[in-house]
Amino acid sequence: MTQQSIRTILTAIVFFMSGLSLLAQDNVLEELKEIAIIDQKIMMPMRDGIRLATDIYRPKTDKKVPIIFSRTPYNFNSWGDGKQRTRTASRALEAVKRGYAYVVQNERGRYFSEGEWDILGVPLTDGYDAFTWMKNQPWSNGKIGTLGCSSTAEWQMAVAALDHPSHAAMVPQGFGAGVGRVGDINEQGNWYRGGAEQMLFFSWLYGVEHDKFKPRIPAGATQEDLIRISRFYDLAPENPPVDMAQALKHLPIQDILKNINGKHEIFDKMIRRKPNDEDWFKGGLYHDNMDIGVPSFWFASWYDVSITPNIALFNHVRNNAKDKEIRDNQYLVIAPTLHCAYTRATENTIVGERSVGDARLNYDEQIYAWFDMWLKGEKNDFKEKTPRVQYYTMGSNKWQASETWPPENAKPTTFYLNSGGHANSAYGDGVLSTKKAGSDNPDSFTYDPMVPVPSYGGNVCCTGNAVKGGAYDQQQMETRNDILVYTSDVLDEGVEVSGFIESTLYVSSDAKDTDFTIKLIDVYPDGRAYNLDETIQRVRYREGYDKEVFMEKGKVYKVDLTPMSTSNYFEKGHRIRIEVSSSNFPRFARNLNTGGNNYDEKVGVVAHNKVHHSKEHPSQIKLPIVSK
Repeated sequence: MTQQSIRTILTAIVFFMSGLSLLAQDNVLEELKEIAIIDQKIMMPMRDGIRLATDIYRPKTDKKVPIIFSRTPYNFNSWGDGKQRTRTASRALEAVKRGYAYVVQNERGRYFSEGEWDILGVPLTDGYDAFTWMKNQPWSNGKIGTLGCSSTAEWQMAVAALDHPSHAAMVPQGFGAGVGRVGDINEQGNWYRGGAEQMLFFSWLYGVEHDKFKPRIPAGATQEDLIRISRFYDLAPENPPVDMAQALKHLPIQDILKNINGKHEIFDKMIRRKPNDEDWFKGGLYHDNMDIGVPSFWFASWYDVSITPNIALFNHVRNNAKDKEIRDNQYLVIAPTLHCAYTRATENTIVGERSVGDARLNYDEQIYAWFDMWLKGEKNDFKEKTPRVQYYTMGSNKWQASETWPPENAKPTTFYLNSGGHANSAYGDGVLSTKKAGSDNPDSFTYDPMVPVPSYGGNVCCTGNAVKGGAYDQQQMETRNDILVYTSDVLDEGVEVSGFIESTLYVSSDAKDTDFTIKLIDVYPDGRAYNLDETIQRVRYREGYDKEVFMEKGKVYKVDLTPMSTSNYFEKGHRIRIEVSSSNFPRFARNLNTGGNNYDEKVGVVAHNKVHHSKEHPSQIKLPIVSK
């Protein structure tokens, strides 16, 4: 066969597949038109007169119907670049087929919605007012369920605390960006981890923040006008692509967005806030002094940026909601995927480089059974069929069930750090053991913020090309001398670790302030070392986020790190490993070690850091090991 013939055949295949795609789109739209009343670009009024752009898809019936509501900062316009889009239509079709109205709305200041947008600062009353408007529609049965992932989920928790009588159930997925403080976990919507900035928003804001000088729809535009305009102009900004791997290296970090010509007004405010700044408590974040009064079906994933605060919030609501019925109606699913990638699991799910097996789950069936129960009042078998907690255990590659998290039979087992003082790199003498070290032979390493440990894999989101998410073989990383490596003996039998992983380090430094990082690793017999979770602590916040306490040179300090979370089966012949360092960049902003603001500094100080391990200073990690 000639090259020309091959090109002809390939061209034909491309046209054929394109035709099938267009046909599928047409089928979705035609089917939706047959069964749904479609009402787009409704401008829903808020109490202050601002109107929010809303699309409504509801069944062609005289009966009143329940509502599935999705409020989002993202673009759901039905047209883009002159072509019709079907993503929203597909979701609406699924809901309408099942007897629901599907309502999707842009937050204020986004696309066709009026007003000014401020991430995490959108008034909570917008959600409340939207519930009231929808409840009062003649076609509504007065029951509303909220659904969405990531920024389409983050607003649900704080609004749920307002306890609107029509907010009957919610399904928040990948919802960490809406969690401010839960107990000792103080992340303020994924902005912080252990007092260190998580750099995901540095990248995310570049792509999503609209410029204040964007064209505006004239006041008084009719619904007909808006629908017509939306066919050729969706108000979606298109910033030039940026190499975030390079952009995030810029110092000072307060100028990162400015340096790439991004809009930075919101960023400028957030970068200056400390973890306990009062402004975090004025916007749309949920904090643990707020009572959630809504039955909730939570979805989280092991390689998401906020797995621990997500699970901690589930536990908090289940244990502390004032209403017993609410406490008893909290359910949780934990998948082994990246951020919001639940439904992308396949028969052989690859997360980063690691296969975790067949991680598929009947998500739609479970979610709609949940909504049927709370929004339609159906007496179905959701509670009989659905475990309180469904979690996927990597390594054994299977879905498991528990009534609590951690599972009832998970018992914390303490592993202590030990070495002869040379745990640097995988070639060092670092040991992870259930026995405490005898004398103190501290491990020393140099942390130069100008040459930080690069992030490789991990529990991340939204950093563009800067960080690959998921499990990656860490062997090459572990050749660095600024990474301390502690490894257990080869396991004589398999061990399941499922739950929160707590870690305590006893450290000293010649710097006023520095960070300490930990990464949990599953080491295979052939040497492959896959990361499971990771965390960090800025030492100045070791006594709490309401104050900064700096170090004295050479003095040993106890540092408790924010818990990690996983469910992983370490097979027989594997080893358990942790890595300790002082940077994980650009997952986390590097500490310049000066004791200053950090965000406005260009020049760092090299820190000579030590990790101590002895009976007096028992650096350790507690693993929740599931008994057989």
